[in-house]
Amino acid sequence: MLDLGAWLCWEDECGQNLRPPRARTWASRGRTPVVTVTGKGYARVAVVGLVCAKPGQRTRLMYRLLARRGQPGEAKGFGPAQFAALLDAAHAQLGGPLVLVWDNDRRHLSRAMRIAIEARPWLTVFQLPAYAPELNPAEGVWSGPQAWPGQSRSP
Repeated sequence: MLDLGAWLCWEDECGQNLRPPRARTWASRGRTPVVTVTGKGYARVAVVGLVCAKPGQRTRLMYRLLARRGQPGEAKGFGPAQFAALLDAAHAQLGGPLVLVWDNDRRHLSRAMRIAIEARPWLTVFQLPAYAPELNPAEGVWSGPQAWPGQSRSP
């Protein structure tokens, strides 16, 4: 596929609860630190991203954010429409066909997503094995700076 000028894109999602954690702290005996936090509401942010590569081009990261504040009728996460919008934006920005590699998330395997994929002739999709995060470079985007195999951790 890459010899046809296609971009190879890996997709992954992550989410983070925005409520502050409750934990013990190190403080002098009798001087408990006080952190004022409201217990109201529920906040969560979800991120979906594509790591796109093509020989002779620089690697690109494209992503979308979804903030959820726990309001009635609010989207709980990314659905087929949001995934399709990200793929359309990547196609428009990269200017070529896409070969998409993603995991077996139930949202990726839904009937609505299959219809969205079939409606895009410039898109070819491959599924990763059941649990293989080491095959998806997009997994490393969310985990922070870590050493790749063969790379030292020291600067």
